[in-house]
Amino acid sequence: MLYHLFTYLDQHYDIWGIGVFRYLTFRMGLAVILSLTISAVYGKRLINALHRLQVSETIRDLGLQGEETKRGTPTMGGLIMLGAILIPTLLLARLTNVYVLLMIAVTVLCGLIGFVDDYIKVFKKDKAGLSGKFKIIGQIIVGLGVGLTLYFNEAVIVSTHHTVQEVQREKIDTTNMVSRVISGQKFHIENEKSLTTTIPFFKFSEFDYNNLTSFFGLDTKYTWIFYVLVVIFLITAVSNGANITDGIDGLAAGTSAIVGSTLGIFIFVSGNILFANYLNIMYIPHLGELFVFAGAFVGACIGFLWYNSYPAQVFMGDTGSLMLGGVIAALAIIVRKELLIPILCGIFLVENLSVMIQVSYFKYTKRKYGEGRRVFLMSPIHHHFQKKGFHEAKIVTRFWIAGIILAVLSIITLKLR
Repeated sequence: MLYHLFTYLDQHYDIWGIGVFRYLTFRMGLAVILSLTISAVYGKRLINALHRLQVSETIRDLGLQGEETKRGTPTMGGLIMLGAILIPTLLLARLTNVYVLLMIAVTVLCGLIGFVDDYIKVFKKDKAGLSGKFKIIGQIIVGLGVGLTLYFNEAVIVSTHHTVQEVQREKIDTTNMVSRVISGQKFHIENEKSLTTTIPFFKFSEFDYNNLTSFFGLDTKYTWIFYVLVVIFLITAVSNGANITDGIDGLAAGTSAIVGSTLGIFIFVSGNILFANYLNIMYIPHLGELFVFAGAFVGACIGFLWYNSYPAQVFMGDTGSLMLGGVIAALAIIVRKELLIPILCGIFLVENLSVMIQVSYFKYTKRKYGEGRRVFLMSPIHHHFQKKGFHEAKIVTRFWIAGIILAVLSIITLKLR
């Protein structure tokens, strides 16, 4: 909203300094500050309101250290993050941008799924919350929306770009091409509708979803089905991974801030023709506007840690955790880095796998030996370390360090390519 207002004022009135709103870096920085302010100032008021309404999480007796101290801690704190993400985005981003609109929708819908789950747990006193199948249905709807938008919307394109010398040497047909001069360099940009995505670690290596359709001997007109299924799977998996990770104070929010910062870097370089050309990576027109959203997302996660770090004054609940995972997955897909998710979201992956391994091994040994056996002392894996006697704050800090290492490894893939 403010972006459009200040753009209008800049075009029609000579007001000193107002043109700074055209710059993505300025609006991104402002989004971070605004989201941090909303989290810090209004977060406390929301926590007090949740206390008055007695919106507290039911703590299961798992025999973990410090369990009793968490009883009575308010939940549904994910509402803080929702406000801290949406308000700066609505104020500072270009609301005509397809990617911004898509991410606003993903944030609201994933937050709504989690809110319904928390509402049933807290106000209906049903510990099971929203049925698992309804959660999955909600995530499928979100995945459908993301997949179909990215496939069919005409504004979702990728571009190949060349300097003037390269264009002349290769004698590229300039039909449907746009010439642009940036910082003294002239680029010819050829826009195309493409389903290619980046394969990390390999130079000049990209994967086209049309090849997946061809592999099964089908016509490429069915490619959208495979693509949408992949999107649904990724959004569901990462969303549930974030949900499982949210088991100890600050773990999910801190990990999401690290992942969100990394995706913000990918968004900035992939949406900027100069950096994309220098790094020899895919240039995605119109993507840069998501840099503002990424700033708001990271600011919201860090701001929430003010109250969620050990000892937590509020839990995010499914309102926050399902939203965090859904947003991260959607951003990775939009920036064409979905094949990097196992590394970038390695913490979520390990948490998910620990549960799957524990349950599978327990069922297998129960069938074979008549009694269920466990690989971990408790799953998800962060509870395993709690059982081994590690303090909760130490576990979170070490997981953050691991997340930073994975983030750096993900960023390094830009130069390895």
